[in-house]
Amino acid sequence: MAVLPLVIAPDPFLKQQSKRVEKVDDDVRALLSDMADTMYYSNGIGLAAVQVGVHLKLIVVDVEWREDDSGSRNPMKFINAEVIENSPEQNVYKEGCLSFPDQYSEVERPKNIRIRYLDEQGTPKELEATGLLATCLQHEIDHTNGITFVDHISTVKRDIIHRKLSKLKRMGHFDHDHDHDHDHVHGEHCNH
Repeated sequence: MAVLPLVIAPDPFLKQQSKRVEKVDDDVRALLSDMADTMYYSNGIGLAAVQVGVHLKLIVVDVEWREDDSGSRNPMKFINAEVIENSPEQNVYKEGCLSFPDQYSEVERPKNIRIRYLDEQGTPKELEATGLLATCLQHEIDHTNGITFVDHISTVKRDIIHRKLSKLKRMGHFDHDHDHDHDHVHGEHCNH
């Protein structure tokens, strides 16, 4: 178990497609556990492997842990996740991303989705999700395909965010993160 450094935008690493996991083994399970530790440490609700510098289709999600008074954590872990069905009905959430510290924008996504994935034992599964969980899963699956939440907003807003983060990076604000990325949510804000 370890907290991994995050890739911070703008970084071309975040724009590359991740590879499918060919074999679910102890190394994959260990990386998923480290990703969950990193997500919780960063107060996030979702994290993709690309955000910690690994181009594999791995994501972890827990949209309930901060609302649980007991502080219990139950991360959902997904390997090779893909959306196979979208609802026509849309939701708008103010999303953020651990790879885009303190940057938020409203993003519209399908309200309900169905995904196909492998679990930690390599067993094929499907899951239906709605609301915040659906948004978080879409955000993370996007990451595995080289898409970030700012790709869903206007070019003007995206450029402002990229310029702001570039300036902060030049000033050394994210040196402790070693240019690695992940997501989280604050209240109504979805950070992944």
